[in-house]
Amino acid sequence: MDAETDDGASRSRRRRVRRNDWRQGGSTVARWREGLLAIALFSLGAGLLGSAAIGVVLPGAAVLAAVVLWIALAVPIVWGFARSRPAGLLRFRAVDLLFGVVLGVLIRFVQGGVAASGGDTAFPSYAVFDGQLPSTWLIVDGFGAVLIAPVLEEFFFHGVLLVALYTVLRRPVGKLAAGIGALLVTTGAFVLVHGLAGTLGVDAIVGLVLVAGVGGALVLLTGRIWAAVLLHITYNAVFVALALVGTLFG
Repeated sequence: MDAETDDGASRSRRRRVRRNDWRQGGSTVARWREGLLAIALFSLGAGLLGSAAIGVVLPGAAVLAAVVLWIALAVPIVWGFARSRPAGLLRFRAVDLLFGVVLGVLIRFVQGGVAASGGDTAFPSYAVFDGQLPSTWLIVDGFGAVLIAPVLEEFFFHGVLLVALYTVLRRPVGKLAAGIGALLVTTGAFVLVHGLAGTLGVDAIVGLVLVAGVGGALVLLTGRIWAAVLLHITYNAVFVALALVGTLFG
């Protein structure tokens, strides 16, 4: 009787562990499947079209175009987390900060090295008018690029898309194949979306692939999203810092 009780307690503990990790399935990701994927893709498409239309009709409305796209990314994020929160995804550990900052800096240096090998050794810089940065700089290129865009993009691509794809694929193809498939799809989508905003050089493509690939891998390996968010923030922040230096001394 005691052995049966111990076995039952062990099974109960194992079930509790599985429920604490979205990668093992469970009720917290039961609603993060095909329906959420459809909403995310529709919202992304609408946001890209709306942002592009604003760029054509109102060429100077960069802030409005950015806000439209940010809202499109936010809609499926809010929808998904309002329905349920994947177990452990929002958990934070101190090592997430280390991973994010170190890897973000390393990837930016890799991107810079690729640019330099192609002959581009100049510091990045921003366009100035009468010696001043544009009035929209702080929202779009400053605060937007360093905080708003990285957070929304990571939660959209690696919070919603990656988790939903992995959840859909986990049982049919297994955990390893589901992780690889979800990582490839979200990395490709991340690069494609950024490519639609303008022509990308080889160095930019390398940087985007690494940010998306490493960020997605961190989410899959740790079950947490914050290392990916911090990686993306750091990657963008280093560029902004370098561009400000280039603008100041250019």
